[in-house]
Amino acid sequence: MQIKGVLFDFSGTLFRIEPVRSWLRAVLTEREVTVDEADFERYVRELEAAGALPGGPPPRQVPARLAAVWATRDQSAELHREAFTTVARQVALPDPGLYDALYERHRTPAAWRPYPDAAEVIGALRDSGIRTGVVSNIGWDLRPVFRAHGLDSSIESYVLSYEHGIQKPDARIFHTACTSLGLDPTDVVMVGDDRQADGGAAALGCDVRFVRHLPVEERPDGLRTLGLVPGVA
Repeated sequence: MQIKGVLFDFSGTLFRIEPVRSWLRAVLTEREVTVDEADFERYVRELEAAGALPGGPPPRQVPARLAAVWATRDQSAELHREAFTTVARQVALPDPGLYDALYERHRTPAAWRPYPDAAEVIGALRDSGIRTGVVSNIGWDLRPVFRAHGLDSSIESYVLSYEHGIQKPDARIFHTACTSLGLDPTDVVMVGDDRQADGGAAALGCDVRFVRHLPVEERPDGLRTLGLVPGVA
């Protein structure tokens, strides 16, 4: 196919959230809460098991009372916050203000790192005249993350689930994203890390290509090897 447009997922594709350990440490420091090392390590393990960090390890088990909210958490900002602060509250942290503070921390540019080849690939797409957008299941505005890391100038559109009340793999969100680029889905490649969620674009005729959701240091060229731009591999 002749690629005219590329849609990227956000978390695990272009950017990676910080580890639970640094997420918690940053918030404890900000709020001047001191805990001993044994408690800190326990909190890290329990927050990881709960799946409290958006973009981080998924919950080992979602509480039954939260199942409905969890399944639709990316359809609104309110549901997203409720889902993640509720699973975090399964962990008995020493300060009740930490749950909201942790949620706020993950929305900051400091909590995210771009993959090493992200700027090169999306810049090459722009220079080649290939239209580029982001389509993400998310409950908050990720545009400041792109601006802070200098990647916003290469992105033409953002289609975020909470702004549309639709989440991947629903084909409607991909249709909206393709329309935002002014392109037919058959001319668009969807790039993501989740075969179920991002794979929904195939129903419209998009070509779908996947990267592995790995730590930044372990995936230096996952985007570069997808063959999106001639000469960049």
